[in-house]
Amino acid sequence: MGYFEDIQRTVRRITRGKVASYGAVARAAGHPGTARQVAWALRSTKARGLPWQRVVGSGGKILLSGIDGLHQRMLLELESVPFKGSRVDMSRCEFKFKK
Repeated sequence: MGYFEDIQRTVRRITRGKVASYGAVARAAGHPGTARQVAWALRSTKARGLPWQRVVGSGGKILLSGIDGLHQRMLLELESVPFKGSRVDMSRCEFKFKK
């Protein structure tokens, strides 16, 4: 299986109402140190039903700009993901990957 498939499989594990950082996704997929590539893999995918909105920057920051960032926040709010200001409240909704 390739890198993109590893990332997609890992992102699909994040449950509704939870989020994970790009770095956590990279580690859980078996590719530590590739957080930036996770963002690229998600942006490049055409996979249907992939819950891309559940992946955020470290500390809960939405890294997408403009309308894309607003869209991500709206999708997360629809899942009842809590925010503290402009960041996801990671203390309440961080997804913990099991090995």
